Amino acid sequence: MRAALAPGVRLLRALPRDSRYRGLTLVLTFLSYASYHLSRKPISIVKSQLHPNCSALGPNPHNDSNSTTWCSWVPFDGDNYKELFGALDNAFLVAYAIGMFISGIFGERLPLRYYLSGGMVLSGLFTALFGLGYFWDIHVLWYFIVVQVCNGLVQTTGWPAVVACVGNWFGKGKRGLIMGIWNSHTSVGNILGSLIAGAWVSSAWGLSFVVPGIIITVVGIICFFFLVEYPEDVDCNPPLHHMAADEDPGGVTTSEKDPEAVISNEGPLSLSGQSSVDHSKSSKEPAEEPEAISFLGALRIPGVVEFSLCLLFAKLVSYTFLYWLPLYIVNVAHFGAKEAGDLSTLFDVGGILGGIFAGLISDYTGGRATTCCVMLVVAAPMLFLYNHVGQNGIGISVAMLIICGALVNGPYALITTAVSADLGTHESLKGNAKALSTVTAIIDGTGSIGAALGPLLAGLISPTGWNNVFYMLIAADVLACLLLARVVVKEARGWCGPMARQRG
Repeated sequence: MRAALAPGVRLLRALPRDSRYRGLTLVLTFLSYASYHLSRKPISIVKSQLHPNCSALGPNPHNDSNSTTWCSWVPFDGDNYKELFGALDNAFLVAYAIGMFISGIFGERLPLRYYLSGGMVLSGLFTALFGLGYFWDIHVLWYFIVVQVCNGLVQTTGWPAVVACVGNWFGKGKRGLIMGIWNSHTSVGNILGSLIAGAWVSSAWGLSFVVPGIIITVVGIICFFFLVEYPEDVDCNPPLHHMAADEDPGGVTTSEKDPEAVISNEGPLSLSGQSSVDHSKSSKEPAEEPEAISFLGALRIPGVVEFSLCLLFAKLVSYTFLYWLPLYIVNVAHFGAKEAGDLSTLFDVGGILGGIFAGLISDYTGGRATTCCVMLVVAAPMLFLYNHVGQNGIGISVAMLIICGALVNGPYALITTAVSADLGTHESLKGNAKALSTVTAIIDGTGSIGAALGPLLAGLISPTGWNNVFYMLIAADVLACLLLARVVVKEARGWCGPMARQRG
């Protein structure tokens, strides 16, 4: 007797063809970028093990004169270990920032599937090589620096590729909410990276890098076999990136309509069978391949410069927490390395909630810049409170980490996803979709300069006290907010216009 068709298969068959492929694209790109962040997180967990408190481990078994650093990993056993950790972070992040500007240009001109999967395999290789330094007993700083630089360069393949893929499949309607949920891959990757690295940090810290390296390689191979770059490649309908609605200066539509409801010709999503069929036919007609946009051309898109500079300071704050939060918890709250790593994941839990909240609010209001600005304004005093009262109890610490994570990562998530996709398909491009990777790379590349500066400054400032590190983070949040002032004013004027007409 033949069994009934599996419930999951029946559900897939009930979904429209376009929806199935959109779901596949979201899942694969989600897993891809989660694995990128999973492979970046171990360094922040392992820092406390490279230079632990040796006196807490008992007497020196080697009986040397240096009894305070006998358990540290050379060359991180000196008093300048914080500066060396900052150099490791900076090697990765500077290479990432420089490579990002180049990566977007290649991303527009190479098959995204090859570019993404190849970059993931190389990222896995260099992540594992860092951990193999433990098993090969390597104690020279240049080895770890070179591996970090190479890893930073190859990891730039990820973000422009995944945003371009998602942007190719999804129009503007509910892009903020969809990409806000989708962008939780960053926090999910950080959480998994913390937990995986924490499992081996106290026993064999090399595995904290080798295992994530294997994971990102496997996911890269899966993407090579299953990722679909364009809807037209599988006879699906491309999304509508522009509608009959007012366009704000940041490239964000104020319409509440969902473009996917207009473009689908299957199921309940279709509003007009005739218009859907016409659109389907027109999408299949051969057309001349548009030329990829130039770097300067992308900079001239309204809103690109403002959001790029805002992200520089927003990402500075986010990446300082990414690389230094576990060590801060160890030093201030006096937790062990594993416990600090586990507690730091709450910041990323807050980041998931903040990204979803920012996307939902910006979809509803049509104000991407205003949403970012409000969250940045509130984040500044919350960072001050976390530094002063966040370690007064485990309950307060948990609550403050989640709140700070939401406020810090919410604007960062919104700018790197929905805003980048909006600007990469801006109406000034007149339908040219060959700008997504370049615009995304410019915005994220500029933000990555801040990501490089943040951990470096934290390494230089932390010896003077953690208070000064938090003052630096608060100042960065305020600057990020101010840089969006012009776009916020124009969004407000856009809202006031219809209200004035209604009163008239």
